[in-house]
Amino acid sequence: MKQLLLVLGLLSAAAFQSSVAADPPGATAPAAAAPAAAAISPDPASNPAAPPPADGAPVPTALAKAIPTGPVRVQVATSLGSFTIELLPERAPLTVAQFLKYVDQGFYSGTIFHRVIPNFVIQGGGFDSSYKLKGAPTKVVNESGNGLTNQRGTVGLARPSEPHGGDCQFYVNLYDNGALDPNQTRWGYAVFGKIVQGMEVVDKIGNVATGSKGPFKEDAPLQQVGILRIERVAAP
Repeated sequence: MKQLLLVLGLLSAAAFQSSVAADPPGATAPAAAAPAAAAISPDPASNPAAPPPADGAPVPTALAKAIPTGPVRVQVATSLGSFTIELLPERAPLTVAQFLKYVDQGFYSGTIFHRVIPNFVIQGGGFDSSYKLKGAPTKVVNESGNGLTNQRGTVGLARPSEPHGGDCQFYVNLYDNGALDPNQTRWGYAVFGKIVQGMEVVDKIGNVATGSKGPFKEDAPLQQVGILRIERVAAP
């Protein structure tokens, strides 16, 4: 039950500002495993239950021009080791373009993983080591209807309850989290990449001790896990 409620707790920076502190809506009941997600489909049309990709929202010209045309990988260097993400612009072009904009600006250097929930997700990229929220005013349209599912090892964009409210915060799935996928009645959380190297580092982060720290009442690493930098690396 708690894990399903934590779906709504994948808060973006904007949500933190407008919501009660940074607390995910939750209960004290033991966490239950989320339903297993379906396999990543090679064809977006095979996910007909997903809402339309942009809901009529305009696409910023600068963002559209920044969409990569080939394979892109980035390395995330953390205080516990490094892992590599392969981005998927053919499925989530706008989300990838926005994420790379922050990467190229050096935005993520000095941020932290502020939420860690075993068997669910690790989430970061929006707060610095002083737990100060970094400004990220640009939002991106929700691309959760792209046929990608929230399987273990995939990377998605955190957002508030507003479907198109995602900005800079991202998460890595530690489990097959089908509850984060879209269906006929609601938007999901957009997957835009997958871990191709260093999943053991992600799991190490996912197993750190957590509790109340800074402005967070729960699920924050008691010993801070820093993001030293995120930078592009050569794709094979």
